[in-house]
Amino acid sequence: MQRRIRVQSEAFDAGLEAAALEGEGVGAVVTFTGLVRGQSPRGPVTAIALEHYPGMTERSLQTIADDAATRWPVLGITIIHRVGHLQAGEPIVFVGVASAHREAAFQAASFLMDYLKTRAPFWKKEWVNGKPEWVESKSSDDAAARRWD
Repeated sequence: MQRRIRVQSEAFDAGLEAAALEGEGVGAVVTFTGLVRGQSPRGPVTAIALEHYPGMTERSLQTIADDAATRWPVLGITIIHRVGHLQAGEPIVFVGVASAHREAAFQAASFLMDYLKTRAPFWKKEWVNGKPEWVESKSSDDAAARRWD
């Protein structure tokens, strides 16, 4: 099974990443592309900065992918997460899952996103109203991830 994990500052092409998951036995490819939101409860967001610990972050993402692969019969997983300074509207995360059947692909993709939001070691700062502010974790993200326990 193909598992590709990347943490990078460069933009990615979601179409190319989805196409790379196609192959023998694949009946479904489910993808999710997350964008930097231009709004927060505190006001308009112009940019974000994401920090991580190289090596540790990739291992964490690999563990999350491995967990998904033990829960569902997937044929491929791609996780790309950007770091650095990103403007509102830019793509920040790509999750792609290939499986023989759509239900496993949908479930695994949803699981991956829930776990990325709560278990991946990234630290986010948003520029709201022109001022940088660290972003705290959300209880709604924690609640979504608990459904997989």
